[in-house]
Amino acid sequence: MARTAQMIARWQTVGFAHGVMNTDNMSILGLTLDYGPFGFLDDYQPAFICNHSDHQGRYRFDNQPAVGLWNLQRLAQAVSPLIEVDTLNAALEGYQAVLFREYGQRMRQKLGLFSERTGDNDLLNGLYALMEREGSDYTRTFRLLSETEQHSAASPLRDEFIDRAAFDSWFTQYRARLQLEQVDDATRQQAMKLANPAMVLRNWLAQRAIEQAEKGDYRELHRLHEALRDPWRDRDDDYSRRPPDWGKRLEVSCSS
Repeated sequence: MARTAQMIARWQTVGFAHGVMNTDNMSILGLTLDYGPFGFLDDYQPAFICNHSDHQGRYRFDNQPAVGLWNLQRLAQAVSPLIEVDTLNAALEGYQAVLFREYGQRMRQKLGLFSERTGDNDLLNGLYALMEREGSDYTRTFRLLSETEQHSAASPLRDEFIDRAAFDSWFTQYRARLQLEQVDDATRQQAMKLANPAMVLRNWLAQRAIEQAEKGDYRELHRLHEALRDPWRDRDDDYSRRPPDWGKRLEVSCSS
């Protein structure tokens, strides 16, 4: 239970969607199998569906925590002839607490917060609301946020938003919260960059490498593989930029 909750919480913080979380693709070790239709968020869309055959959105991004619990309940049902029902229920009841604890800790790291304070959830939800409204790129947003200087109103992230006034309002609250930490910018920025990768394996990057490899050219495959060995390194290439329009419309299946 704990391993599953922790794994899914970590998925959520980096914008990863598994795509086919059937019970037969979940392991009692707290691992998952069958990564055919996985996808990372490009634009921040909580209801993102990465599997083209998931017409009902059962495995959409924001439903993954609930599906994880449902799968654990099915496991408990399967072993109920061997383990007391009260024991199984007690284990299942701890799922949400483990999930929230892991998710909260990871998101504070992404925001550069070293302590927990009242209002932190509101701060995060305020950023999510801005991102969802404008279709902000999930990975780029948090990476650029890592450049924040707590005593400077200037931010490279500002140019990513159309509604600058709304961003400025949120950013003022965010900088005020950072100043309560009494942590210098260099220390915080370094910690944030280790929590906010500069790149993830976006579907369009994989597709480009596949198409070239099918023609016998493996250079892009090797280049992509090498880049993914160090996803936290600062970079200024197309691996860290927004995907092209065609890259956002890729449909992935279990056989992919």
